Amino acid sequence: MSQQQFNAGQTRGQAQEKAEQWTESAKQTAQSARDKTADLTHQAGDKATDLTQSARDKSADGSHSAKQSAQHNQEQAAGLFGQTGESVKNMAQGALDGVKNSLGMNEKK
Repeated sequence: MSQQQFNAGQTRGQAQEKAEQWTESAKQTAQSARDKTADLTHQAGDKATDLTQSARDKSADGSHSAKQSAQHNQEQAAGLFGQTGESVKNMAQGALDGVKNSLGMNEKK
């Protein structure tokens, strides 16, 4: 085998190893984003449940202020879900950008 063929094989092996490292890094980044998304979704669900229960408790009193409080709590829950969705979107975009940067594919035009 000539030195040129040997060098080409060695370069190919190094490139393949680097690609595998980037792939693993991308997988870890994606898993981290999934875990964070699951945590945020769980937290949002807990908060919505708490707010809903609070609204129910206050609504049981039958007073006008309880109705207003329930509406306010629903608005807060809706806002929380909107923020969570935006956070998830931003994390996913960050993960995608990280993978693209790792692979050298994130070209700004």
